[in-house]
Amino acid sequence: MACSASATWAAEEVDFDPRVNEQTRQLVSELVELGIPEQWLMQALGQATFRQNVLDAMAGAAERRLRWFEYRDIFLNQQRIEEGAEFMREHAETLARAEEVFGVAPEVITAIIGVETYYGRHKGTHKVLDSLATLAFHHPQRGRFFRGELAAFLAIAYEQGVEPETLYGSYAGAMGYPQFIPTSYQAYAVDFDDDGIRDLWNNPVDAIGSVANYFAEHGWQRDGAIYHDADGPQEAPEGIAFNQTSRPTLTAADMVEQGITSEAPLAPDAPVVPLLLDFSEDEQGYRLGEFNFYVITRYNHSHLYGMAVAELADAIQHQFEIEHD
Repeated sequence: MACSASATWAAEEVDFDPRVNEQTRQLVSELVELGIPEQWLMQALGQATFRQNVLDAMAGAAERRLRWFEYRDIFLNQQRIEEGAEFMREHAETLARAEEVFGVAPEVITAIIGVETYYGRHKGTHKVLDSLATLAFHHPQRGRFFRGELAAFLAIAYEQGVEPETLYGSYAGAMGYPQFIPTSYQAYAVDFDDDGIRDLWNNPVDAIGSVANYFAEHGWQRDGAIYHDADGPQEAPEGIAFNQTSRPTLTAADMVEQGITSEAPLAPDAPVVPLLLDFSEDEQGYRLGEFNFYVITRYNHSHLYGMAVAELADAIQHQFEIEHD
């Protein structure tokens, strides 16, 4: 009860209106210098509301670490696979164009959108303005980061001519079909249908092009594999750091020296991400991610996320081929 009362008190005390809040007034001053009208910013931030539930969600985000078979079950189900194949069919022309321009396969783009928002069905129920204002000025560790995201969000809303308080996303401020955070939106979103607006909330064409552009900008290798099953010793070698998402420094030759070999041919100098996954309660296995696996984890720095996207992409492609034989 004491915790609940404290949260209510905090919410009542917070006012983001720049006329009374020095922190938001400073942000207004900085954004005015970038060409955004002061009155527009004053009105926008004056409508922001503190959300204790956003801080609570952030605090609870580091839940227990799921094992691969548990994480996999969240995203690899028949309905998500079939709807992914339908998304590919519906947007075949756009996906083909994205592959031609950026080199990213249609099933990979589709899998990202499928994991992030169930193909646009679940884009988030939190007002992005409220979430980012709360996190920017009240998150104990990452306030500076979220302040930058709030500034980017306001710039996007102004650029697109929409009222900031009408835009919804995740509790952490991720937005639209692909769940881009605002700085990623600014850097990687593309107007893929040439209508003059980079709209990731309502336009799947822009979303498809933007996901592909994101991967291309992070070094996606056209026609490259994502991962391979591998064989290895029953006891995992102690000298290898498994399941890392940093840029790969180990090679296929390094793995062979440790007794881990890819089931598919790999050049000895090919960079690899060594993976050790729980396939069930009592079964582990090896996989080797290629550079494209690393690129997927630029989207979300989790090896489980990378594997979920890769396996969902394979399953969607298989389903698509079955339906179009």
